[in-house]
Amino acid sequence: RFAKVYATRGANRIGRVYKKAIFRQFTDDTYSQEIPKAAWLGFLGPVLKAEEEDVFIIHLKNFASRPYSVHPHGVFYDKDSEGALYPDGTGGKSKEDDFVVPGGNYTYTWPQNYVKFILPCRFWAKNCISLSAPRLLSFLNSIPSQAFFITFLFVCNLGTADETTIEGTGAANAFALMFSIVDENFSWYLDENINTFCLEPDTVDKEDEGFQTSNRMHAINGYIYGNLPGLEMCADTSMSWHLFGMGSEIDIHAAYFYGHTFTSRDQRADVVGLFPATFITAEMTPGSPGRWLITCQVNEHLRGGMEALYDVQICQKNLSHSSPISHKRRYYIAAEEVLWNYGPDGYDKFTGQGLNATGSESATYFTQGTDRIGGQYWKVRYVGYTDSTFSKKTWSEDMKHLGILGPVIKAEVGDMVLVTFANKARRSYSIMAHGVSFSKLSEGAPYLDGYLKPGAHVKPGETFTYKWRVPENGGPTESDPPCLTYLYYSATDAVKDTNSGLVGPLLVCRKNTLNHDGTQKGIDREFYLLFSIFDENDSWYLNKNIEAFTGDPSKVDEKDADFMESNKMHAVNGYLYGNLPGLTMCKNDKVSWHLIGLGSHYDMHGVHFQGNTIDLRGTTRDGLALFPHLSGTALMQPDRVGTFKVVCRTFDHFVGGMKHLYEVSSCRNSTRAQQQHGTMRLYYIAAEEVEWDYASNKSLAPKIYNISSYEESYGHVFLSQAEDLIGSKYKKVVYREYTSGNFTQHKVRTEEEEHLEILGKKAALITGIFCLNLGPLLHAEVGDSVLIVFKNKASRPYSISAHGIEEVGCEEQPETPITLPGEINTYRWNVPERSGPGKTDPNCITWVYYSTANFVKDTYSGLIGPLVVCRKGTLDERGLRKDIDREFTLLFMVFDENESWYLKENIETYLHKDPDDFNSTENFVEGNSLHAINGKIYNNLLGLTMNEGDRTNWYLIGMGNEVDIHTVHFHAQTFIFKTDKDHRGDVYDLFPGTFQTVELVAENPGTWLLHCHVADHIHAGMETTYTINKSGADFFKCHLKFFRFMYRFLINDSLLTDYNNKVGNFFGKTLSPGEASLILAAFFCIGLVLLSTALIFFCFITHQGNRIHYTALHDKSSFLADSL
Repeated sequence: RFAKVYATRGANRIGRVYKKAIFRQFTDDTYSQEIPKAAWLGFLGPVLKAEEEDVFIIHLKNFASRPYSVHPHGVFYDKDSEGALYPDGTGGKSKEDDFVVPGGNYTYTWPQNYVKFILPCRFWAKNCISLSAPRLLSFLNSIPSQAFFITFLFVCNLGTADETTIEGTGAANAFALMFSIVDENFSWYLDENINTFCLEPDTVDKEDEGFQTSNRMHAINGYIYGNLPGLEMCADTSMSWHLFGMGSEIDIHAAYFYGHTFTSRDQRADVVGLFPATFITAEMTPGSPGRWLITCQVNEHLRGGMEALYDVQICQKNLSHSSPISHKRRYYIAAEEVLWNYGPDGYDKFTGQGLNATGSESATYFTQGTDRIGGQYWKVRYVGYTDSTFSKKTWSEDMKHLGILGPVIKAEVGDMVLVTFANKARRSYSIMAHGVSFSKLSEGAPYLDGYLKPGAHVKPGETFTYKWRVPENGGPTESDPPCLTYLYYSATDAVKDTNSGLVGPLLVCRKNTLNHDGTQKGIDREFYLLFSIFDENDSWYLNKNIEAFTGDPSKVDEKDADFMESNKMHAVNGYLYGNLPGLTMCKNDKVSWHLIGLGSHYDMHGVHFQGNTIDLRGTTRDGLALFPHLSGTALMQPDRVGTFKVVCRTFDHFVGGMKHLYEVSSCRNSTRAQQQHGTMRLYYIAAEEVEWDYASNKSLAPKIYNISSYEESYGHVFLSQAEDLIGSKYKKVVYREYTSGNFTQHKVRTEEEEHLEILGKKAALITGIFCLNLGPLLHAEVGDSVLIVFKNKASRPYSISAHGIEEVGCEEQPETPITLPGEINTYRWNVPERSGPGKTDPNCITWVYYSTANFVKDTYSGLIGPLVVCRKGTLDERGLRKDIDREFTLLFMVFDENESWYLKENIETYLHKDPDDFNSTENFVEGNSLHAINGKIYNNLLGLTMNEGDRTNWYLIGMGNEVDIHTVHFHAQTFIFKTDKDHRGDVYDLFPGTFQTVELVAENPGTWLLHCHVADHIHAGMETTYTINKSGADFFKCHLKFFRFMYRFLINDSLLTDYNNKVGNFFGKTLSPGEASLILAAFFCIGLVLLSTALIFFCFITHQGNRIHYTALHDKSSFLADSL
């Protein structure tokens, strides 16, 4: 029934066939003979491949009916080959690449720069890494990927680009898949498709919700519901999946490969998260022959047909035999229907109010009435038993926190897991496991694969035994924690079954990791947390719940928006508002947190552990992002006694009750707390109310889109003042820094700090960090203490609280003290070792601070700022970094002014209307959602300027709501981000409550676009430019050529194919004439550099002498300033 929505042609429905524009490849510039491409590419363009130091030369001829271009990701290009139209200050030839008119030609050149790009790629891809080349003109003028000009681009290690098939089999050893909801409503060809394919085109209403839904095609390479052809591979042969996502806010994808695991960035998994412009290469060795499913496990996308089939074939006579089974682990699990209470304690543990208290946040979900169910529901859950009689349940106090979750299943590499499942419920269910290997007989998911699978439909009253294995190549990698977190669930109807309650945790561990009782060696406490919005509207038991709990079932409208919202339970393990029991531990315990995501595209969770930090693969964090069917393992060693919060920082989820408490007790003679022996860093910060302009220069918006006025641009709703549009100016509250406790003089911001915008004001910084609407950038080193003297100069209570650090005085209760209007309070933050960079982190890591008086409204109103914690010895005596040249802070967030404390004042001030009589419209709500970078939209963020060769760090901050998925893209540059290894990219994924330091060396002079790659956000103005000023030295290319050669020379890489006759000798190395010439050229360049340096130094000394003489005569103070 779901497929009919998208695939059926009708009077006012287009169906499954659309006109599109695609890339095609030809043999030469006559464009007369097309080069065939693999069927599995679908509507994607041909795969482009190159090796290190190759050059891509793309001859584009536009046979389409409108202008297009080609823009690549992850490769080097100059301004004349960028293929992107935006105000970058260029003209002439550098603008010709921006678009190619119909019938026109253009040649793009992308050299593969050895130093900038290729070297770091060795760390995270076996041979080739996947990139993308979307067209950028139409990307900026329409929702991306709807035309559909996108192709895959691979950059490979030397000698590997031609390895495209498995020798002797014809089977491919690499596939490229794009997951995207292709929204045909935003295609250039929508009107043509309506007229061509709708049976009665005159009856089409393009604004009709049903029509628009039918045109959102949940596709993999342009195919839906398993229609993607040609995914065939050989068993026991390594191969690669090159994966990426494109699209809008709802393009949150969990790509799941049934029956197999893979490694990606040295992590073992069977699901990978994909977001707009996210590129992932996954290495797999298929083990189980058969036809297997690839899906996006996000509920709406699974139903919408985002699935394909891949065939694992037996290509060799002698397949490798399975390793002997080291251990059999038996579990007995039943599905049982239960009456579940989402709030068994009856009150909100954070406010003390009853869960159904009138006006409370929890009342929406816990009020029972005529047409409301309340907080109790009939559900079904997995229950563990001790043996096959299913008479005695397994239970221990440690399991108390599991809630709705099924029993924990654990296995080590080499084990066989035997799960006997008894269905005690009233309909068919199954068990489908992530992270393990199994035959078709033990698969718990039904689909058309040609096999009988009794385990996919276990009927009521029946039992079935699943047999799963953990092969030698299926366990944690060296980069993984000792145990990987997965989940198991019922997949008979994966959406309804899981919303009804059938889900449980599964651990796959290294050998000899588990004790005889199944606990983890070296771990004192294990906790399993499922973050999921249980949608009771989509439960098998909805009608039963309506009949059982509403006052008058006949008055229930199941499609009523308020009724549906009341049934969306923002739960952790099935509990809301602090009602989750059992999260207790001792100080200094070694704690393993196993975190699981599940649900729909709203289930984007920013999990935050207040009061302590966690170790994620050698990096220090205090939270992580979760998505449906993705999971993570985090290690913690709490060092403070007290009660702390574990919450989802996604705003709606936090308000909806996805927040709980964990308690750390002093259980044994613990050591005294470490004394802070570092620097006491003093800041004077105030909360001030200001008039904030998101776009002071509104003319930049039409320039972005190459149109005549902003009334016609996508930005009109955000920039214009009208009957129901406030415009770009709003009253807000921001953190501001002062010079002293008198709070009379702001610290002056320098030119380098111009970009800070909403992040707040900071004193002069030589290295530069920009954010005016963000609070001041605070620096600290491990061992320091930060003392905040905070004055509330605003009109309502606020506070200041930080992530990652130790808040002194908050041990007894988890809430930060608030400061009333006009008051001054002092907040002290200690920075212990566990708050600083982990062993594989960069020198400084990013945290954030904000007001927690009302976390959501305070942040939307403007109170947020960055905190950077560095290793010892990183900061100079002024508290500034001495290891880099420049630092920048960027907050990507949709500021929802509808949720600001100042909404009514803004209506009065800018619309001149009584807010109590004002009728909100859809236009008004949209216009108040400002898609900002540091509080600025449409290229209004200034100050992102650096010099060629500068070493820069960028502190990226994600906060906000379900729409705040941000894929931050730097044009023309790549950066390093760290996990346990270095990874290079040009897009970084940000989510609410996540922060990252990325390292970028400014190597490509010019003005370049920096934006969120989510299509909706580009249109709404989440974009700016950054500028790299060209260095005065003209010898950079000579240096580059020399270092390229020397790198290859030192690793004895004999790849200089132009030089074959070895005749010379250099430090024990035999050289060809060509190699000798290169070394001579290199030394010549070095000599020129040294000579030029000497001349420059001589000129500088001469000039400085004259300058000192003049300054000394006129103003000694200015001479001192110049000298400093």
